[in-house]
Amino acid sequence: MDTTIANPLDHDLAALKAKAADYGARHKVVEAVQWPQGVRLAVNFTADFDTMLLRRLLGEPPQQLAKGEFGGRVGIWRLIELFDSHAIKATIFTPGRICELYPESLRAAARSGHEIADHMWEHQVPKDPALERDHLRRTMAAIEKTVGKRPVGTRSSHSRELLLEHGYVYVSEDSMDHRPSWMSAPDGSKPILNLPFHYAIDDAMFFSFAWLGSDNSAQRMMDPDHVEEIWWRMFEQCYRDGGYMNICMHPFVSGRALRIAMLDRLIGRMKTLPGVWFPTCEQVARHIVGAR
Repeated sequence: MDTTIANPLDHDLAALKAKAADYGARHKVVEAVQWPQGVRLAVNFTADFDTMLLRRLLGEPPQQLAKGEFGGRVGIWRLIELFDSHAIKATIFTPGRICELYPESLRAAARSGHEIADHMWEHQVPKDPALERDHLRRTMAAIEKTVGKRPVGTRSSHSRELLLEHGYVYVSEDSMDHRPSWMSAPDGSKPILNLPFHYAIDDAMFFSFAWLGSDNSAQRMMDPDHVEEIWWRMFEQCYRDGGYMNICMHPFVSGRALRIAMLDRLIGRMKTLPGVWFPTCEQVARHIVGAR
């Protein structure tokens, strides 16, 4: 008679291994991107132009929402001016609703050659599939009506199948690796490219005071000079390794004068090194897709 007592940890370990294997089958890192001749590192400057939209939906107090208004009225224009002054082509991820609230800034960005990409309809993805589809279509229509071009990329958790169905080329959401990766079905079919960003290079993590109902112990209001050095060190490492870097900003955060000045210095430092490319996310995605 077998009196061995099953160890519940063995079951947990098996489940974890199965989960890891499934994740690995669905996510394949692009090991070595062959960039255009002379390029060592591609740097995407991206801006999430949501103007605290989700906070409006959650009914947060006026003092909070005023930050979003600043982003729409002032911050986005400062970022466009900054990018233009450095001949950088940025990607602006915008909810469809923002096309109704601040259309002129989006048109100005598009005229300067910046990409206008999808950031959901109201800064959230509905759980109901039919409503999710409706939100995606409304966002696409709003962006196309505003800037004359349908989005091909998104920063959202919209389903991969739905995005592919509507002609999307890439997402910029998952951060499984610092390099671009393919996200697919378990058998490797129907892949879509992911251009990763990470919260360590996200301005909201360093400069957001009273972030989404956070209490005093969670406040962040760091010295821009300190953040510049953190991001510069990250850039140096990416440059040494070669490959890809995605910097995430928000107009209501980085659009403040001291932070714009910091970004101006940081970009200037980046441009002192040879082989740094500042394209849109679409340019990066189409380059990788075309080389596949």
